[in-house]
Amino acid sequence: MIRTRLAGSFLLALALGACGGEEARDAQQTFRLGFLPAERADDFSGKADTLAAYLSREMGVRVEVFMPTAYEPLIEALRFNNVDAAFMDATPAWLAHRRAGAEVVLAEVRDDGRTHYIATGYARTDSDIDELADLVGRRTAHTSWTGSSGFVFPIGRMVELGLIRPEGDEFPHLQRAMERTFASYSMAGGYKAAMEMLARGQVDAAFGADDAAERFLEPADRARVRPFVQLGPVPSHPLVVRQGLNEATREAFVAAMLKLTEERPDLYRNLYGVRGVVRTTTEEHLGQFGRAVSALPGLHAQFLQPR
Repeated sequence: MIRTRLAGSFLLALALGACGGEEARDAQQTFRLGFLPAERADDFSGKADTLAAYLSREMGVRVEVFMPTAYEPLIEALRFNNVDAAFMDATPAWLAHRRAGAEVVLAEVRDDGRTHYIATGYARTDSDIDELADLVGRRTAHTSWTGSSGFVFPIGRMVELGLIRPEGDEFPHLQRAMERTFASYSMAGGYKAAMEMLARGQVDAAFGADDAAERFLEPADRARVRPFVQLGPVPSHPLVVRQGLNEATREAFVAAMLKLTEERPDLYRNLYGVRGVVRTTTEEHLGQFGRAVSALPGLHAQFLQPR
């Protein structure tokens, strides 16, 4: 397999565009697989390569691995047919569906059988923060502008409660309202980074999945944080395929991932901490949540505007 890590917002789409697009991929019998921006970049690459090797054997094609540092280049790569499939968070997957025509084919399933997790707010153990209203004037950490549990759910709820008051319907209005509400806010880049900022005392609150502290913090740091609010269910990480991917390749990918879940759940658990995936569709997995994403002031337009 081949692995590439890219940094700029649209470098992935631009770099792959120079590779010849659909004709080159078909000629080389290559399947290009995008991954979530790495939470643990130091050891993630090898794990991704292990999964790619498994898929290559099962699908009978070369599998190339691409790991961007943000979701936007992954969405663009799907849009321009330069990535065939990708692991994504729920919000970027919805944006990829709306912007690029990508379709959800699989979703992560947890040990208890759930295909969702709970958006959760965390504070330091010695903090007096007990509810969202206590965040006014505090420092917060979020996973990314498109993070489902790390941004969309908590900020959407604070807008709904009137704690954040955008003075307009465009994304900069939301950003300026956040600046007025918080002492500061940070887009950390992922669960691990946001939780580490909280554990180190760099922020007063952080947001993520209900198991983020357990999955991404060492025991000593884990003891320094506590959940203070649960905001509701978020669809688990989906796997999407690009618009126009031929049916045989699409089904080979789905079948290989389902077989991996049954025969080698250790491979997926080693990668993302859950036991595997189940078959689903865009509407079934993301429909209701996605429509809520579209309603958040300015977010939908910000990432779907023509380029």
